[in-house]
Amino acid sequence: MPIPTPPLRKDAARNWEHIVAVARGLVDRGEPLHLNDVARRAGLGVGTVYRHFATPEALLETVAAPCLEALVAHGEQAKEDADAWAALEGFLYRTVEAQVTDASLAPVTAAARDALPRTTELKAALFESGTALLRRAHEAGVLRRDVTAADLVPLMCGVAHAVDVHHATAPASARSNRLGTAHRYLAALLGGLHA
Repeated sequence: MPIPTPPLRKDAARNWEHIVAVARGLVDRGEPLHLNDVARRAGLGVGTVYRHFATPEALLETVAAPCLEALVAHGEQAKEDADAWAALEGFLYRTVEAQVTDASLAPVTAAARDALPRTTELKAALFESGTALLRRAHEAGVLRRDVTAADLVPLMCGVAHAVDVHHATAPASARSNRLGTAHRYLAALLGGLHA
């Protein structure tokens, strides 16, 4: 059982929130996270940032945590849906939406090692939900039998990558609707997966 950490003092909690907000802005703009740069942009001492986050990976995982937590909560809710296909479909839509709208998610989920134990827990819970939903869809006979749990992550990453490629090469007028493109591509994929 983990040892509970004492709550942060108000000034330390404010600093933590400010650091995370600055990092969120950098990630959203596609800029790399360097702790010294985060400290400069946050107007804080480098030591303050390092006291809260030992590595850039720990900071990135903290930025991604709310998205992962929301996906885990959605996965738990989806498991309660009586319609196995609707549950799996809704879970996959929510997952791909998160991938194309939250720039912190892909590098955190793709990392071979996690900096924070909480990240490991969230990723395991997310994979467990996907596996359970896939198993239910197989049992209900609504999903192709040759699709396995190991296929889910690469398929979702493939859709997100296809959206990135499409929007990198599309005319400027067509680049704004990443979510619409993701929905179209996922619908096409699901059409091929439905039994």
